[in-house]
Amino acid sequence: MINILKKIFGLGAKVDYPELIQNGAIVVDVRSKAEYLAGHIKDSLNIPVDSLRNNLFKLKDKNQPIITCCASGMRSASAKSILKSNGYTAVYNGGVWSSLKNKIGR
Repeated sequence: MINILKKIFGLGAKVDYPELIQNGAIVVDVRSKAEYLAGHIKDSLNIPVDSLRNNLFKLKDKNQPIITCCASGMRSASAKSILKSNGYTAVYNGGVWSSLKNKIGR
């Protein structure tokens, strides 16, 4: 059960988010547009989780690293699952956007 929860919430091995960014990762913020406009990570892409499936065309390269984030980590976990089930190969749940912002320095 614990391993399943870790997998869902991306709580496995440590991820080097700054290195992922250096290597071309894109940050996808899956909060609502209003939440995003109230504060977000520089150069992130806002695609609300409820419209992610309809906007996959915005994420053209299925091999490009993608880091999802949101307000609590729940929606970003869902987004990671959606992306993985649609063939995206390198998807990471960055969790809370403000914490991720501090980690990557944007």
